[in-house]
Amino acid sequence: MAVGDIVPVPGAQFEETLASASPDVLREMIREFAQRMMDADVEVRCGAGYGEVSPDRVNSRNGYRRREWDTRAGTVELAIPKLRAGSYFPAFLEHRRRAERALASVVATSCLLDVSTRRVEKLAASLGVVGLSKSQVSAMAAELDEPVEGFRSRPLDAGPYTFCWIDALTQKVREGGRTVNVHCLIATGVNAEGYREILGIDVTSSEDGAGWLAFLRGLVARGLSGVAMVTGDDHAGLVNAIAAVLPGATWQRCRTHYHRNLLTRVPKTAQPWVSTLVRTIFEQPGPASVRAQHAHVVAALEARLPQAAAHLDGARDDILAFTAFPREVWRQVWSSNPQERLNKEVRRRTGVVGIFPGRDAIIRLVGAVLAEQNDEWTESRRYMGLEILAACRKAVQPGMGKNGTSEAGLTIDAIPA
Repeated sequence: MAVGDIVPVPGAQFEETLASASPDVLREMIREFAQRMMDADVEVRCGAGYGEVSPDRVNSRNGYRRREWDTRAGTVELAIPKLRAGSYFPAFLEHRRRAERALASVVATSCLLDVSTRRVEKLAASLGVVGLSKSQVSAMAAELDEPVEGFRSRPLDAGPYTFCWIDALTQKVREGGRTVNVHCLIATGVNAEGYREILGIDVTSSEDGAGWLAFLRGLVARGLSGVAMVTGDDHAGLVNAIAAVLPGATWQRCRTHYHRNLLTRVPKTAQPWVSTLVRTIFEQPGPASVRAQHAHVVAALEARLPQAAAHLDGARDDILAFTAFPREVWRQVWSSNPQERLNKEVRRRTGVVGIFPGRDAIIRLVGAVLAEQNDEWTESRRYMGLEILAACRKAVQPGMGKNGTSEAGLTIDAIPA
């Protein structure tokens, strides 16, 4: 292939492509823009333009080398300029996103360990990972492990973290010659400035009390403080771990997950009716009316579905813990839906791998995804306003009513200054 076939010719050919509005116009524009960026960069390094005679010239071109660049618009062919002295490689091709590098590292490690060879080869081909040596894999892993470990062990000094969400994702990993399930524990919170922040990640063998206890103790050791409520699913041992490690924090059972669990105890024909009844509990304007409606729903269920009524009555304090706070934050704290959106992004990456070659590979990939998400949250708008957070902290101060609720805590304005 001639150089002229790779290097776009400014002028006629490019303008014809634009005028014709062909389906490849976006790729052509990307290639032209990238090519001109490289040409400008090389001119600076050489001290003179292409073919220009100048006393300031310190280097000169020496042809081109072909390189395919995978973009969201498709694969683009670039002609990377070569220099007579030294080498040149454009910066925009050097750096992959952390999660993409982590995924490539998982693929490479899996290849070396002969894990699911056919699947790994297919995955590697889709990522453009071909022929990585052991030294390349080690260098790639080391490059990722350092920032991920730094992210996992950083001080949690942006507290108090009034609200936290905790969840566990099941992942498959090869250990001892067999495939086993492990649990990836993830915690997020809202810091003192109102921004969401990923607090920590760890991998445990099971969701028992010991795993949650160690995870929460690790967060506290790094500076987690001021937690008023933790929202999560009904994981084994989680409630006891919260009581032991985070004194003063209440547990809010995710209303969405509980709703699904309750419906499994109801005949299919009655599920729409029960679902509508339960939703009315959370549509009330204040703590007293929420609890009154809960009692009314339990009474309505007792006649027809006593098992469901007993289950709902027993879960009252767990699913209504949010009523201790101003109603402005109820929708944000009464379920783990914000965490579920994060989990969906994690599963999108881990689902490509399927079976991980080791726990360190899980930490590497999931940690890289979470670090990227944490950066995005830092630059986004506040999740909760500062005035709301101040009101929430006052709402759980000593002197509140039974179960931590107070009629004075219905709105921000009602919280005493």
